[in-house]
Amino acid sequence: MKQRRMLMEEELKINGYDIDVMGIVSNIVYVRWFEDLRMAFLDKFYPFDEMFSLKISPILIQTECQYQKYLTIFDKPVGRCWVTYLGDKKWEMEFEIVTADYTHCIGKQSGLFYDLNIKKTTDVPKRLIEQYTKEEEM
Repeated sequence: MKQRRMLMEEELKINGYDIDVMGIVSNIVYVRWFEDLRMAFLDKFYPFDEMFSLKISPILIQTECQYQKYLTIFDKPVGRCWVTYLGDKKWEMEFEIVTADYTHCIGKQSGLFYDLNIKKTTDVPKRLIEQYTKEEEM
């Protein structure tokens, strides 16, 4: 199995508005959870408010979502995300939504970092590269 560098994991809550009339979690909710997980990831490894104070922001260029098994309002899902690639300019993350018995959804996101001052993409922040490299050495 591929190393899961900079792993972030959290319990996810299924709300009444997340389900359809059959009690199954709507597909769009998984994408929202990916976004929530990515923001929790930033809170853990490089808080967005700190990054934004430097006028740098991550931007998405692609999201992939593969549904494996449906969730119901009674399930207790856990979301996980981790970095699979961190280059000079581009980042890639993988996601999974699981319960004790099943993997319900897997996904990927990729993106860049954007400098709000010059209005162009910029290098991945050194702070993230250092953390990514540190975990590679472990």
